[in-house]
Amino acid sequence: ARIWSPGYLPHPLVPASSVGRRQRWRLPSPALPRPRRWSPDLPPAAAPCIRSPASLRPAGPPPPPPPPMAAALALVPALATQRPFEKVSKNLERLFLGSSRRCAVQISKSRRPPFECFARIGSRSNGDSKSISQESGGTTQFPYKWPEKLKPRICILGGGFGGLYTALRLESLAWTDDKKPQVLLVDKSEHFVFKPMLYEILSGEVEPWEIAPSFTDLLANTSVQFVKDKVKFIQPSDHFGSNGSGKSLSGGSVHLESGIIIEYDWLVLALGADAKLDAVPGAAEFAFPFSSLADACKVDNMLTTLERARFGKDSSPIRVAIVGCGYSGVELAATISERLQDKGIVQAINVETTICPTAPSGNREAALRVLSSRNIQLFLGYFVSCIRGSFCTDDSNSASRLTEETFQDSGKTHQRFILDLQPAQRGLQSRNIEADIVLWTVGSKPLIPQQETYDYRCLIPLNGRGQAEIDDTLQVKGHPRVFAIGDSAALRDSSGRLLPATAQVAFQQADFAGWNLWAAINERPLLPFRFQNLGEMMTLGTNDAAITPSFIEGLTLDGPVGHAARKIAYLLRLPTDEHRVKVAISWLAKSAVYSIASLQSTLSKTLSS
Repeated sequence: ARIWSPGYLPHPLVPASSVGRRQRWRLPSPALPRPRRWSPDLPPAAAPCIRSPASLRPAGPPPPPPPPMAAALALVPALATQRPFEKVSKNLERLFLGSSRRCAVQISKSRRPPFECFARIGSRSNGDSKSISQESGGTTQFPYKWPEKLKPRICILGGGFGGLYTALRLESLAWTDDKKPQVLLVDKSEHFVFKPMLYEILSGEVEPWEIAPSFTDLLANTSVQFVKDKVKFIQPSDHFGSNGSGKSLSGGSVHLESGIIIEYDWLVLALGADAKLDAVPGAAEFAFPFSSLADACKVDNMLTTLERARFGKDSSPIRVAIVGCGYSGVELAATISERLQDKGIVQAINVETTICPTAPSGNREAALRVLSSRNIQLFLGYFVSCIRGSFCTDDSNSASRLTEETFQDSGKTHQRFILDLQPAQRGLQSRNIEADIVLWTVGSKPLIPQQETYDYRCLIPLNGRGQAEIDDTLQVKGHPRVFAIGDSAALRDSSGRLLPATAQVAFQQADFAGWNLWAAINERPLLPFRFQNLGEMMTLGTNDAAITPSFIEGLTLDGPVGHAARKIAYLLRLPTDEHRVKVAISWLAKSAVYSIASLQSTLSKTLSS
């Protein structure tokens, strides 16, 4: 079918009856304009109106319609979604689908400001649709194309312990050919991060690739697809099918920031949590979190810069302030103090009167023994009320210059920071401490995507902390097709207490989430989740750790034995067998080199004496 174009209309001086007949082509009068292609910069009246023969027409597809017609066609899908036009919306979509695609492309390429319309054509189409829509702000939207049309579609948001291990669990289960689901994993990063071993980045015990392999490598031998993107908002539509049968047509859609729209049948929320830096004035500007691979590398680079700037100089020691003395704060304090030794001072601040208040007594005693033997100052019973930045009056200008450049890369331009401490217990007085680096390990906020829906009953229920309310089958309350695990979910144990936001909880929930998805798709009964505390582990530096297993009451392994047991346990918890083999070989090689170096050092000392 021909699309209207000025080149296809007859010249006004040529009779209409002569158009299409075989006749000799005559060029127009010199007074008339020569035929040329229509340009969007020209108004419609200035476009030529001469029909040229096929030999003189430009090669390629016909030119796009002018902006007035594009604007008219772009408004059609918006009108078709209104209530009075619901009955004819499908016919309008078939009629104007091709034109709306060209209009959207023409609008985006036009020099004029884009029309701020929200075209919905193709948003309710199936996965094989390639329609394009224009959202407010000029973002082009297009649906994600699933490989199969009839197989279940599972979208997993978040590639941490909950999301990645759920995908791997689904891959390991036995499926029939017609019910094997299509699994799509979405994460904002390209790498999975084994967070319990981030502290070894600072001590140099592990390499980044060992604890942060890429999703592409981990999922290479599976059918799981991976998309690197950020979640913009979700639109769950499974509220009315709350009987748990899973017979509704679709579970909803996920909108990504790149414009991809993912229609899913089942959704898994496992985005985890982020550091909460907005509770104290100055924390967001001057404090650094420690919850990702980028954070660990950033802190490592800052420590390296400070060490190089003050190497061989009689200057003040490097001061590192750590806010919070839970597991993360204590492990950071032990690792950094061992690295700096006499060149630095670690200042640990905690609102409680003891460290690790929820840890077993064996781990707490081992940690206190290590911290008291190193250059660590404990400020127990204090909370940070404010963090201020000030420039250091150090004699070393090069050190100041290097430190400022390092902090500028992270958005923090001050060299020295002042922390205002207020007493949380009676008998203590306010005080101020100075630090070169401030690390924040207190508080977290769950990462729940924004929800956009016209029905408030379709909203995911959240608790006061911002976590999704789930039942014992890990399904979001009121949404049988949405599962939530890890830091994004709020679930209580048999005693009524919320489960801690740890990797052990997320790892066990991923196993149950994968099984319950299999059961829901195959119409089998779902299993209730029961958390089994296997024990707690913490690193206390190079060749030192503390482990308290739950199956042997009162037993605590610390020192080199605890360090070896911890590394073996985490080696077995790595995602895939291929990655375990690579990491095991790397660790064995490092251990052999370290043993040979220690033997040479011992022999040299013996011979010299």
